Amino acid sequence: MSNIRILTIDDEKQIRKFLKIALNAEGFEVIEAATLSEGFDAVVKQKPEIILLDLNLPDGYGLDLLKRIREFTEVPVIVLSVKDKEADKIELLEAGADDYITKPFGMGELLARIRVLLRRNTAIPNQPNFTAGDLTIDYTKREVYVKALRIHLTPTEYNLLCLLAKNVGKVVTTHQIMREIWGPGLAAETGYLRVYVAALRKKIKEGSKFSPLIENEPGVGYRLSYTEGN
Repeated sequence: MSNIRILTIDDEKQIRKFLKIALNAEGFEVIEAATLSEGFDAVVKQKPEIILLDLNLPDGYGLDLLKRIREFTEVPVIVLSVKDKEADKIELLEAGADDYITKPFGMGELLARIRVLLRRNTAIPNQPNFTAGDLTIDYTKREVYVKALRIHLTPTEYNLLCLLAKNVGKVVTTHQIMREIWGPGLAAETGYLRVYVAALRKKIKEGSKFSPLIENEPGVGYRLSYTEGN
């Protein structure tokens, strides 16, 4: 069995059982916690590679646990919740969640999100290149290639692509993108972002078999997503 440990923090026994059976079948080791305190202890003592976090726990709110976790570790956290309001998603992502899936969800979707985050988390630190399918970013030269052919990006397009690549598999909120790319003075001018995303999608030939996708989470933000064999 894989030594990749996934911690599920959920007070519903049936959900924990379902997740354990499905994740064990994929070769993951599963650690279970039913409360906030149990979950925190498991994070500290067992050091999981992925955390699946429910928000409504009997002894506290999952957001509070997320904030405590982020004080000492960057372990990827996927929030699983029945809440689907945009404001809730934005609050969680900006508090440090790596992804958010609304219940009920398909196991195929969850597994895909887990694998993307594991690939990102095990990438070589400060690597000179980013590669996803036919897309390559050469950070040292500030050049971008699709199918080994260099494509021209404006400085803003390049910075936007690098920000999404740095967080591959993770939804980056619109507010975070605007603040980092354009600064706080234009944080509310989201029309700029839509224009640049459209241009990037066209230039990296989104939709071809081996290109990553710039996915939109309506009202929340954008995610650079790539799965082998897309």
